[in-house]
Amino acid sequence: MFKGQPKGLFALALANTGERFGYYTMLAIFMLFLQAKFGWDQAVSSQVYSIFLALVYFMPVVGGILADKIGYGKCVVTGICVMFAGYLALSIPTGANTMGIVLMLGALLLISVGTGLFKGNLQVLVGNLYDDPKYSAKRDSAFSLFYMAINIGAMFAPSAATAITNSFMGKAGLIYKAAIPALAHQTLGGTITADNATRLAELQAQMPDAGVAGMDPAAFSSYYIEHLSSAYNMGFAVACVSLVISIAIYFACRSWFKHADVNAKQAAATNAPVAELTPKQTKDRITALIMVFAVVIFFWMAFHQNGQSLTWFARDYTLPFATGATRLGFNIWILALIAVSIYTLFATFQSETKKGKLISGLITALLWGGAYWIYSGMPDPLSIEPQLFQQFNPFYVVFLTPISMAIFSALASKGKEPSAPVKIGLGMFVAALGYLIMVMGSLGQPSPADLQGTVAPDPVVPMYLISTYLVLTFAELLLSPMGISFVTKVAPPKYKGLMMGLWFASTAIGNYLSSIPGLLWNNVPLWANWAILMALCVIAGAIMFAMMKKINEATAS
Repeated sequence: MFKGQPKGLFALALANTGERFGYYTMLAIFMLFLQAKFGWDQAVSSQVYSIFLALVYFMPVVGGILADKIGYGKCVVTGICVMFAGYLALSIPTGANTMGIVLMLGALLLISVGTGLFKGNLQVLVGNLYDDPKYSAKRDSAFSLFYMAINIGAMFAPSAATAITNSFMGKAGLIYKAAIPALAHQTLGGTITADNATRLAELQAQMPDAGVAGMDPAAFSSYYIEHLSSAYNMGFAVACVSLVISIAIYFACRSWFKHADVNAKQAAATNAPVAELTPKQTKDRITALIMVFAVVIFFWMAFHQNGQSLTWFARDYTLPFATGATRLGFNIWILALIAVSIYTLFATFQSETKKGKLISGLITALLWGGAYWIYSGMPDPLSIEPQLFQQFNPFYVVFLTPISMAIFSALASKGKEPSAPVKIGLGMFVAALGYLIMVMGSLGQPSPADLQGTVAPDPVVPMYLISTYLVLTFAELLLSPMGISFVTKVAPPKYKGLMMGLWFASTAIGNYLSSIPGLLWNNVPLWANWAILMALCVIAGAIMFAMMKKINEATAS
């Protein structure tokens, strides 16, 4: 799995892990922050969220064009510095006024620009490592490992955000209750009903500080919103720390990948060999890539519901506690031990010596024992918060990556491994199955409009969301790392940065379209949101297979 890979891969992957940890820590609580701080409804908050995501993934187009002119490494370093400024601005507590909104939007713009300079160009550096014939056969497996490293950072992010926000709320004599922010804004806006006022009073009485529990409802509402929002700000500050770690890794290990930091213009200046394509080959390859980009728009539209509609479902329609074995998934240390154990388990079977097999087997047993020890001390039921569901997807990526690599390696040895475009098409159909689970979990539930900002009276068990994230992760592993690898392999040398940027631009369009469920949230039955996403995934998958022959012909040239 790791054997035979250039060490530059591991340096770039670790640098990306730190940056992604900060980004996903921020993203885990960003939607909750928007609604808690400003009292925005789903339509407005999902527009802000989706436009931000779109910018994050569109700016690599600009970053790619710039890198094709000045170099990938310069853009990567500049991007980290710009992102740092953005996260620092986002971590400043402000009032829920015009100044607060302006500062927040300015911070989001800086993060978007910085990510655009950093993200795509770092991945081009990874791809350039595999232009060497010595490593070219390992390109797909390398991007699977690189993608796994991204998700190691993402896996710890929701728990980090939760721990930080709970710590700062605890200092203010508060505990998190999902329904309070909406009820508090209704109180301050003078729109709260008698039933909701009673509900707010019941939740206020559960606060651990007697002084807070005895506040006037309006005073409590202001106090709760202020301190919850400030706690979220402290969660955003984590990204600044993680970026410092990322840039330290980047510079400390730069000698490992410095030879890959060469664009076509720089290679020509040094008379280094550059693959030449005919105008027709260039046109055919760009056409094939654009076909793929058009299809993956719909995947990202469906996939990036994790921070918005799926989080709303977790907050409003899912039990706020876990029981039995389900509790395993809500302790990040158990997930980490299980994730590591899959790699040591593979090492047990793949080690070339008996001693290696024995040591790997022993470590695997110790990891499982540690996970069980933590599990045995967990309370039952275990209180959970909505953002914690977002750690399942990156955990599944880390856990399933060696399994998927083993499956595709076995198929490749028999000459039966599907091409990247086929994997992408299959991924669309798998994503549709994920939203079928959500349709089933939503049947019989009241519409969001009927809830009036509160939570469902008969919420579902967490397993619906846990299962959905599992299926969506299967789809992601078929589509995302394979798509990135496909771009670095097929893109004409002179346009590598631009083509990687366009890959992210398609993601950006999908991210903006992910706001559609938010716009429909209070206007259609709950199940209809998921049915629309499911149908779009099926249609996109069918289109992908319809274009398969043309794509294969274009990329064969």
